[in-house]
Amino acid sequence: MSMLTPPGMGGKYRITGAKYPRMRRNRGRRRIVLAVVASVVAAGLVGWGTLQLIDVFTGGDTATAAGSRADCDPKEARSAKAPAPKPLPKPGQITVNVFNATPRGGLAKDTADELKKRGFAIGKVGNATKAYDKKVKGTGILLGAKTATDTAIPVLGTQLAGTEQRTDARKGGEVDLILGTQFKDLAKKEDADKALAVLAEPKPTPSTSSGKKDC
Repeated sequence: MSMLTPPGMGGKYRITGAKYPRMRRNRGRRRIVLAVVASVVAAGLVGWGTLQLIDVFTGGDTATAAGSRADCDPKEARSAKAPAPKPLPKPGQITVNVFNATPRGGLAKDTADELKKRGFAIGKVGNATKAYDKKVKGTGILLGAKTATDTAIPVLGTQLAGTEQRTDARKGGEVDLILGTQFKDLAKKEDADKALAVLAEPKPTPSTSSGKKDC
């Protein structure tokens, strides 16, 4: 009996010579595992290739592609602009009340007459109320409704420099010009007309030319 034969075993279980049976793995299971792994890898490669094609034809991210369309399409660009500002009224559409808050007499009337020559409608003319009389240290105060802050008040402001703009609870469209102690005269008509023309020009829309993309 060979030394490889366990004690007490013989017959067909006896191992003789230098050879002994070897245990082999199931080759069928290995082939199944390899097939599954190959399928997963192939699916991943197909998905990655699809994403690459999408990037090629869309120029990258879909969000940036949408932004590019807005930059290149005039209609979409116009819709992205800020809303148009309110149209400015003509001087004849603005009623100005002129009040004198200085010790100089006749200042309100002279100023009102000159504004009338320049096309403004004139309302009340006289001395300022106690709340403002001799208390306006600057050139003057433009006082009107909140709705006049970007319409009537800036138009009247082109006629004299250095005025302070304020609003109150009034409902009408009239604007008060309260002349202060530093007021000397209205701006020259030529300068006032130039300032009014600049004010009426539409403001250009800001653009980032450095980051503009080719359409």
